[in-house]
Amino acid sequence: MSAPGDVPPQVLDRLRPVCLGLPEAYEEAAWVGVRWRIRQRTFAHVYTLDPDHPRARGKPLVVMTFRAPDDEVAAFANGGPPYFRADWGGNVVGITFGRRTDWVEVGELLTESYRIMAPKKLGALV
Repeated sequence: MSAPGDVPPQVLDRLRPVCLGLPEAYEEAAWVGVRWRIRQRTFAHVYTLDPDHPRARGKPLVVMTFRAPDDEVAAFANGGPPYFRADWGGNVVGITFGRRTDWVEVGELLTESYRIMAPKKLGALV
């Protein structure tokens, strides 16, 4: 069983190429889990919820938070699993990872999150 904040290597192996393939993006350890940033702005954060967290329902659950366009936040928040509304930030939503994760869609979400957080000139490159 994972310790709080541990992210399975197979999840990181899927996220890293997308995140680090974006202009000037970099990875760093966060207070829990791993985050990807553009300059000093976080565009993705992945971590494992403790089994006793209400969303985890008794077993570790890997989640990622990311930025979404303001006009799409409500759709993510109300769409149900695997998406959820983050407890912070006006345009921050999350996704839970599992067997049915659509990794192509995750790549698109990461790219859009980067565009939202990146300076316009860098965002226009992707």
